[in-house]
Amino acid sequence: MPPSPPGRGGGAAQRSLDWDVAAATAARLMRTGPEVPREEAVRAVRGLRRASAAAETHVRELTGLGLDLPVLEGDVVDRREWVRAAAHGLAELTGLALSSRSGGSELGARGAGVQAGLVLSYLGTKVLGQYDPFLPGEHGGEPGRLLLVAPNIVAAQRALGVPAADFTMWVCLHESTHRLQFNAVPWLRDHFADSLGVLLSDLDSSPGELLGRLPAVVRGLRAGPDERSSPGMLGVVELLQGPRQRAALDRILALSTLLEGHADHVMDAVGPSVVPSVATIRRRFTERRQGGGLLDRLLRSILGVDAKMRQYAQGAAFTRHVVDRVGMDGFNAVWSSPEHLPTRSETTEPESWVRRVHG
Repeated sequence: MPPSPPGRGGGAAQRSLDWDVAAATAARLMRTGPEVPREEAVRAVRGLRRASAAAETHVRELTGLGLDLPVLEGDVVDRREWVRAAAHGLAELTGLALSSRSGGSELGARGAGVQAGLVLSYLGTKVLGQYDPFLPGEHGGEPGRLLLVAPNIVAAQRALGVPAADFTMWVCLHESTHRLQFNAVPWLRDHFADSLGVLLSDLDSSPGELLGRLPAVVRGLRAGPDERSSPGMLGVVELLQGPRQRAALDRILALSTLLEGHADHVMDAVGPSVVPSVATIRRRFTERRQGGGLLDRLLRSILGVDAKMRQYAQGAAFTRHVVDRVGMDGFNAVWSSPEHLPTRSETTEPESWVRRVHG
């Protein structure tokens, strides 16, 4: 990790985006969350901490990952604490790629920070939990923190009308899976950060280089997307990228699809013995994801949240197919080396991954 991440040091990357401004902007704009009596809030926090440890035990038993690792409780936070942690994690992560850039003015960095803060203020009211592998670890330990956003979990549970204990465990199963993915697979953090570094290095391209790609972009848009192109703005971004950056984007999208889909599969596969109302929770949660007012749906589309939801479903389908074909031990070959991760095309064609890795 860089010693001076953006917004917390004196390097060039600091001048690109001020993450302190982003966190402060989001904190000012966000509501605190639902009104909860103190005793109920204390019970919810205690329940989340207990569930996070119990959930990780269930995930280990199902997946076979991290059986020899210590079982730790997650950190229960409010919305503002999540924003501060998210900004810090993003500063750490983007600092890996942006620390060599020439940077911009302090005014530009603050303006970019305000824009990032607007995004964080929206996400801060939606995120239920998050494992951030790039946050500094607790007590000087390995990097990574599991965050559980108590007011958002309480608000979602009330909106869904499902048992609080079941919903708490269901959320913790998903986030504990992410923690195990990174802690049980030592090379995963660096692989993700390296791919992001290649992707963000395109920010160093000169305006002339980007303009030189525009004719190809126009031709591509007129011809219509090929089978490798994404819909909407992501497809345009792909066309603007050079081959090296597009390959890095493919790796990041394939990996995030795998990670999210695997976690979604696990949270349901643990089953009704642990979460008795799991089927009801999944059905109502899926319906809620698809709902919302016009403004909420527009923001989800702009911020890529809807694309993320599709990614969950696609990754879960990949995981389910592979586990059905070769069992959980066979699926776990994905964690044996970067070469065994699915490609972007294989996430939609899991049988091709089975043939390549298992013959």
